[in-house]
This record gives sequence, structure tokens and C-alpha cells, in this order.
Amino acid sequence: MAIESINPATGKLLRSFEPLTDNAARQKIALAAESFRTYSLIPLEHRALWMRKLASILEHEIDDLSTLITEEMGKPLAAARLEILKCADVCRYYAEHAARILAAESIPTGDNYSYVRWEPLGVVLAVMPWNFPFWQVFRFLAPALMAGNVALLKHAGNVPQCALAIESLVRRAGFPRGAFQSLLLEIHQVETVLGDERVVAVTVTGSETAGRAIGAQAGWLIKKSVLELGGSDPFIVMPSADLDLAIDTAIRARCVNSGQSCIAAKRFLIADEIYDVFESRFVAGMEAMRVGDPMKQDTDIGPLATVHGIELLEQQIQAATRVGARVLTGGERMLGAGNYFEPTVLTGVPRTSTVYREELFGPVAMLFRVQDINEAIEIANDTPFGLSASAWTREPAEQQRFISELQCGGVFLNAMVASDPRLPFGGIKHSGYGHELSAAGMREFLNAKTVVISSAVSPSDPATKPYMVSAAEPSHSN
Repeated sequence: MAIESINPATGKLLRSFEPLTDNAARQKIALAAESFRTYSLIPLEHRALWMRKLASILEHEIDDLSTLITEEMGKPLAAARLEILKCADVCRYYAEHAARILAAESIPTGDNYSYVRWEPLGVVLAVMPWNFPFWQVFRFLAPALMAGNVALLKHAGNVPQCALAIESLVRRAGFPRGAFQSLLLEIHQVETVLGDERVVAVTVTGSETAGRAIGAQAGWLIKKSVLELGGSDPFIVMPSADLDLAIDTAIRARCVNSGQSCIAAKRFLIADEIYDVFESRFVAGMEAMRVGDPMKQDTDIGPLATVHGIELLEQQIQAATRVGARVLTGGERMLGAGNYFEPTVLTGVPRTSTVYREELFGPVAMLFRVQDINEAIEIANDTPFGLSASAWTREPAEQQRFISELQCGGVFLNAMVASDPRLPFGGIKHSGYGHELSAAGMREFLNAKTVVISSAVSPSDPATKPYMVSAAEPSHSN
């Protein structure tokens, strides 16, 4: 079956690609394995030079790359430009900080000299989603290549042009052939690629279903895996919050990337004494969001990326109303060409319903009235997901309770949830395991090798020379 690139704003076919045959995929894996043997030995400063060049190319070609994103998955053009700039930022972050992150750590162990050195694992498979077709890849690509690993990308089937563009960018920046390759595969071929003994690890960003399948196979194969899956992030507003700022941020947090983001706020838990004001103004704000042509600079919400996505959202809203939820605004697909959906607000979704425990991947918000902080925390944690949370309060005691009691990978106080190259990114529960970004993300695909040198061996003994070869390792006098 062909891999098709379809413009979600018009439904028109842009390009079609034949998936790789299994034999062609094996050849690419062989190239990656061969590349790793030499690439992992390239000095870190050379890799940093290529990574900075990659950042520069991204910035120089931002117009073409952002247009490609918008045409292929429907992201509003202004947001697509920000995505490209963020990719450049993560490249520069790891170019600048890789030496610090990879530096060997001396550890006192009595009379012996001991340290930990960080070594790349090898060929890493990345299974990536369509919603941030460049950023999701680059936040893996930058630390993986700077660490000395090589990568194979299986991108989402609806963004093949983005996948090929990323491979071209990496090569043009100077990275050697085979260091990063995009594999245009059908989903069932992932099992074959991951099963190849030359592939040593896998990272997945996507749905629970994809995470379960690939994580299970990786576990059976005893291969390292990192899973960044779905989210149903709470957005909590307490009486002491700056209500104007909270409401404005809540609207943006629900509609980021047309609502198609794992860290978008999805469940809004509002204190009883401010609930009515919040609901009225939030609904008005959602209705004011401009839905339309993603190529226009003033568009807030573009089309959903796939027909399947809009059909699923319709089914979820219908399921919610059948069990008693009320639609305060929106709730329907917009007429005409393209996968457009009205900004929607639901209230009264029963906590016993199926849809309450699902992720709504589109511009659909669920509002809940809470009596106090205890109920807010209870409902916030009453989800199979645990990615992140945004909580709004000026009370120090409430802030500390949110920090310590919310069950998730990240808590943002009086701020919208966002990823940052400097901070670990990841979730718990059904949102996955492992981390991306920061030092933690880089070290997910590194071997922490313990080295112990007996004090009985003279530092001048030739047997000790190999440990001093790398500039990233400590000298014997440290």
C-alpha cells in the first residue's frame, strides 16, 4: 500500500511513495551499523560543528520547511515557523552542552580510582508521530547524534515528505552517510526492523496502542525503550489565581497545535467560587478562536491532520453526550473541504464514563467544578495518564501540595505546560516511561560504564593508557 501525503486542509493528494521492501530496509540497517563503527569515534567537537550547521540551515530555510509542515499536516503556518525555530534551539543546546553531559564522573571508592564514562549504544530506532513532525524528531535526533549514536526514523505515515526533508537536512549539515536515515515503512514493518539484532534500542512517541505493541516487543528482545505516549493533562484554577491570565492561557493551552498535542490542557478543574465566571469567559474565548486556512498568518486553529482523527473526535463527543455531558459550544465537524472541527467545550462529563478516561486529540475541552484543593487533586489524578499538569494559585501552601501530590512527569505553576531542551520531558502511568531532552534524555541511550583502576597499578603503567584517550574522561589527578 502506498504511503500518501495528503493536505488536510483540502483533502488533495500531494505525493505518494512506495514503502521500502524488507530487503531495502535491511540494507539501510546495515548502513547504519557500519556508520556507527566510525561515527561513534568522531571527536565531539566535530559533531558539535555539524549540529550548529544543522541549526543554521533550519533557520535559513524556515519558510520552505514551515510551509511543508503546514501543507502536510495542517499546522497553522505561524506555529510551524515556531516549531522550526525550536528545532534549531535544541540543536544548539546539545552542541553547547554535550561535553558537560558526556563528561566522565569521578567517584571516590577508597584506595582505587573509579569513574563512570558514558558510551553510545549504537543504532536506535525512532518511531515518531505527525503532530509535531519536525520537533518530535529533532528532540531525539539532536542528543542521539551528539552522543555518538546513529538513528533510523520511522515517521508517521501521513508526513513522509517531512521525514525525507529531515534526512536531507542532516546530510547537508555534514553528518556522515548512514548516521541518520528515514525509513518509509508501513506500520507492520516496524516489528521486523526492531527485531534486527543490529538495532539496539527504540524510542516511541505516539498512542498507547503503539507504545504497548513496540514496548512489549522491545521488552521481549531485551532492548532499551523509551515511551512518550498520550496525556489528559489537568489545568487547575484556584480562587487566588490571576483569573484573567489563567483564562487566556487556558484557551491557548487547549488549542495549541489545533488541540493535537499530548501536553495540551484537556481537563479544566475550576474552583467553585470562580467556576461560573471562568466557564462564561472560557466558552467565549473558544468561540473567538479563528478556524480556517492554516496558510494564513491570523489562523488560530487549522484542520485536524487526518480523517480518522476527526471521526474519532466526533465519536467521543457523541459518547459523552449520550451519558449526560452537555455541549456548551461547538461539538461538530465544520462543513466544506478539509478536516475542520469546531472549538468545543463540554461540561458534566461523568467520571464513570469511558470518554472521561480517554485522550481527546483536538480542540475539545472538558470543564469540571471542584469544591476545594482536595477534590482538584483527586480529579487531576483520576486518569490513566500522567504526563503533566498546570496549576494556578498564588497560595504557597497550595503550590506545595500541587508539586508534591499531582501524579505526573511535570508540574507547571501559573504557567502553560511546554517542553524545553534544558528540562527532562516524560510521563508516568500510561503516559509512558523514560525521558527526552536535558541530560536525562541524552543519557537514555548511553551506557553508564563503571571503570575501577586498582591503586596497585602505577598511573604510568601502559595498561592504564586506554582510559585516558578520551578528552571527555577525567585525568588521574582529578
